[in-house]
Amino acid sequence: MTVRTFLSAATAALMLAATCGSMAGAVKGRKKATAEIKDAKGQKVGDAKFSETSGGVLMSVKVLNLSPGARAIHIHEAGKCEAPDFKTAGGHFNPEKKQHGMENPAGHHAGDLPNLTVDKKGKGVFKSTVKGVTLAGEGANSLFHAGGTSVVIHEKADDMKTDPAGNAGARIACGVIQ
Repeated sequence: MTVRTFLSAATAALMLAATCGSMAGAVKGRKKATAEIKDAKGQKVGDAKFSETSGGVLMSVKVLNLSPGARAIHIHEAGKCEAPDFKTAGGHFNPEKKQHGMENPAGHHAGDLPNLTVDKKGKGVFKSTVKGVTLAGEGANSLFHAGGTSVVIHEKADDMKTDPAGNAGARIACGVIQ
């Protein structure tokens, strides 16, 4: 191997290492995420946006073309949204192994959230700070842990106490958090 070939190979290796390090740093220090929410027919019914804050992760959701009323909305433990039932999203995101329900005195799943209200025109807006979770890294409390996470909307309201899912009924829409 000539000196020129060696230097070219060494330079290429250093550039590749720097690129990989930058990409890993971008994932590790991630500050924002999104999810496109689709119904069982594959139609887009909303968008979710996530941003890292000092108190957790701020989640903002806008939905359309859903039937009016209160709907449970949760963060689920798997980053899969296979229609028609979205069971591939798994259970609620629960890295601390707690029971379901925002009103549970022993604490609740990290993925338990207040209900989403859909108006007569089929539109709804939701905003909540999800405490105890992060967008950074791949640890247990990260929304980017191994396998990822998703946003799921249910057909009924969450009663905020019944384990494991608040009697929220069927899953009607889902979006993978990316």
